[in-house]
Amino acid sequence: MKEINRKNEKQFSALGLAWNLGYTIAVPIVVLALLGRFLDKKLGTSPFLLLLGVLLSIAISSWAVYKKTLDIIGK
Repeated sequence: MKEINRKNEKQFSALGLAWNLGYTIAVPIVVLALLGRFLDKKLGTSPFLLLLGVLLSIAISSWAVYKKTLDIIGK
C-alpha cells in the first residue's frame, strides 16, 4: 500500500511541476504579446512591439525555468 502511495505522490509531484512550468512559460508570452499588440495598434508600429514582447517573454520564461531547475536540483 505504501508503494502505491509513493507512486501516486510522485505522479502528482510531476504533474504539479509540469503545471507550474506551463504557467511560467505561458503567462509572460500571453501578457507581453497582448501588450505588444495593443501598443502596436496605438502607436502604429506593427509588428515591432509584438515581436519584441514575444522575444522578451522567451527570455523571461527561459530565466524562470532555469531558476526553477536550479531549485529542483538543489543549487
